[in-house]
Amino acid sequence: MSVSERLREECAPVWAGLHAHPFIRELAAGTLPPGKFRFYVEQNLMYLPEYARAMAIGASKAPDAATMAAFTADLVNIVESELPENRELLRRVIELGAADAGGAEAMAPANVAYTGFLVATATRGSVLEIMAAILPCTWSYGDIAAALVAEGLVHDHPVYAEWIRFFGEPSYDAIVAKVRGDFETLAAGAPEAELARLSDLFTMSVRLERGFWDMAYNLETWPDVRARHPLP
Repeated sequence: MSVSERLREECAPVWAGLHAHPFIRELAAGTLPPGKFRFYVEQNLMYLPEYARAMAIGASKAPDAATMAAFTADLVNIVESELPENRELLRRVIELGAADAGGAEAMAPANVAYTGFLVATATRGSVLEIMAAILPCTWSYGDIAAALVAEGLVHDHPVYAEWIRFFGEPSYDAIVAKVRGDFETLAAGAPEAELARLSDLFTMSVRLERGFWDMAYNLETWPDVRARHPLP
């Protein structure tokens, strides 16, 4: 078992919860209310720059050019691909009539918790710890999408299906494989005490991924924001 596989296995129930989350299941079925997807995308557009900052800090701490290149490639993918794609997703879901639940007004509590954890880990941790903290985001999206596509659960929705298939495509599989490979290279030979620390960080990120889905599904935001954007 590789190190990344071990980390995932050690939080298997939490990881499985990502796949079973109602946001994901309804997204695949095409029944998720557009307002919830809009809220998710609006929050994701605040999340991704912070995720990228964690990668940039990792690049600044890299012990060699190869590790620096690995962080830089991931950073470029966020800035040049994922951010523009999310802006386009937002435009399209608004065209579908998605209600405004205040997702663009302020970073929601669950988003603050997740991004704060990533940037704090990047600031205080080692390169390997940074990789362990950021790995679940990339890996879980690909894993979830691949499972949905393989199970034939993707409804032909004009926006949701494309979102799922993007993360289920071979090109995204290659990104996940590269991120995991970079992590495995650095983690090779790590002592047991360090592996336990990496497992804690990995598990926390998976929990925070679950919290992000909860946030989007339940439209969780601050009381003052909700007061300005009351739910129907």
